[in-house]
Amino acid sequence: MIGPDNKDRILNGVSAHARISRPLSRRGFLALGTAATAALAGCAGQTTRRFVDETTPVYRTPDNRTSGLGRASAYYDAMYGPKLDEQFPLPAIPYTEIDPAYLRQEVADPTGERPGTIVVSTSDRFLYLVRENGRAMRYGVGIGRQGFSWSGRAIVQWKQKWPKWTPPGEMIARQPELERWSAENGGMPPGLDNPLGARALYIFQNGEDTLYRLHGSPEYQSIGKAVSSGCVRLLNQDICDLYDRVPNRTPILVT
Repeated sequence: MIGPDNKDRILNGVSAHARISRPLSRRGFLALGTAATAALAGCAGQTTRRFVDETTPVYRTPDNRTSGLGRASAYYDAMYGPKLDEQFPLPAIPYTEIDPAYLRQEVADPTGERPGTIVVSTSDRFLYLVRENGRAMRYGVGIGRQGFSWSGRAIVQWKQKWPKWTPPGEMIARQPELERWSAENGGMPPGLDNPLGARALYIFQNGEDTLYRLHGSPEYQSIGKAVSSGCVRLLNQDICDLYDRVPNRTPILVT
């Protein structure tokens, strides 16, 4: 049951109308993929340029982003408003503070991959879910800091709502205070403060767990940046949307 104070906090969100960026061309995407350093890892700022179009190159970095949208809209209010029907009700996301390029939108597919494939372009901080008829759903993502990198083809072996978080041993060695959430201690229970957020998609390669995840995050300021310990993070409302669109064993390509 949601107490009055908690409900007021959840409902107190802001919203906005997105300026839709021009899509990447397939050639531009592949050029980026060849040069990109991929990142995804244990989940708890180097910047690169981004082409919007081959003929009209636009360069954008997390340190030189456009400011957030100046006004709200019913469209994004509905997309990023509170989700009160969740196990842990999600607050609204103040999306007017986020570069509109990173808000969820359908675009022309720049990847050339089969429909149903997830493609993460770490260089431009986008995740694409390839659809039919040359279209793709695009989500803004946060990626791993330099030094926590992974790339290649794999699959979403399984997915989970409101997952536990278990930091790997390497992360605990760097941050001993995380020992309390180790596998031996049962991990960190799900909730609004859990680093994996509202959903997690678990990435396996050749039958082995890569320990990398696509997951939600309440840290909306981190979208479009390289800040995590490696995993690909999305806004909680976006990971919920992606979770509902993809089945287990969905192919994924990280460039």
